Amino acid sequence: MDAGSTGVSGTGRGPSGVVVVSGTGTEIGKTVVTAAIAAAAVAAGRSVAVLKPAQTGVGPDEPGDAAEVARLAGAGVITRELARYPEPLAPDTAARRSGLATVGPAEVAEAAGKLAAEHDLVLVEGAGGLLVRFDEAGNTLADAARLLRAPVLLVVPAGLGTLNSAALTGEALRARGLTGLGLVVGSWPTAPDLASRCNLADLPAVSEMPLLGAVPHASGSLTPAAFRAAAPGWLAPDLGGDWSAADFLRAWS
Repeated sequence: MDAGSTGVSGTGRGPSGVVVVSGTGTEIGKTVVTAAIAAAAVAAGRSVAVLKPAQTGVGPDEPGDAAEVARLAGAGVITRELARYPEPLAPDTAARRSGLATVGPAEVAEAAGKLAAEHDLVLVEGAGGLLVRFDEAGNTLADAARLLRAPVLLVVPAGLGTLNSAALTGEALRARGLTGLGLVVGSWPTAPDLASRCNLADLPAVSEMPLLGAVPHASGSLTPAAFRAAAPGWLAPDLGGDWSAADFLRAWS
């Protein structure tokens, strides 16, 4: 299924169609980055939907990642969650242990396609990394992205160890014929160490993807109004903001 995504709108307003947001691991800022992109798109007058195929580690009545995106980016952002599992594990493992049904790539692609028919931008936020298993057949977020022909935005940590995981994910994308839209540092520290500062220049080289943003540490704790006002300053024009990678590198070199 092709949702008609182009990745970048070509109008200077950021991405359009369907964009898959993945990461090099867990707890690295995917949800906050997704919220920032959504907030920038809404500020530009565009309609936005966020799809969370599998939410893990959250109880039936607790707010999940999609709800957090809506809280930060604004009530105008439409959210949808396909499955929820109580234990904080990979979706396939969490589903097996809970006795609940898994979510396959076709289901993800169908849901994203329907949302894309009604919205300018659909952000599909994965769980963990690109190749985390979603179902019994071993399908992953990469398989859903391939069905959608959607570009993948990779959220990465700032510090030591990120180069290897970014390089491996970039290689996995290219091996599957997927487009890597770019990289965003999910939690840029207030006092970055030497490795973090050096990684700004090295991440694009090892991943073969451009650096498209850096979200400051603890941005998710801002008030929603402050978050929405600041979000465009964390993202490059390709993501709907006015952040400059060259200026950021100069500031931290």
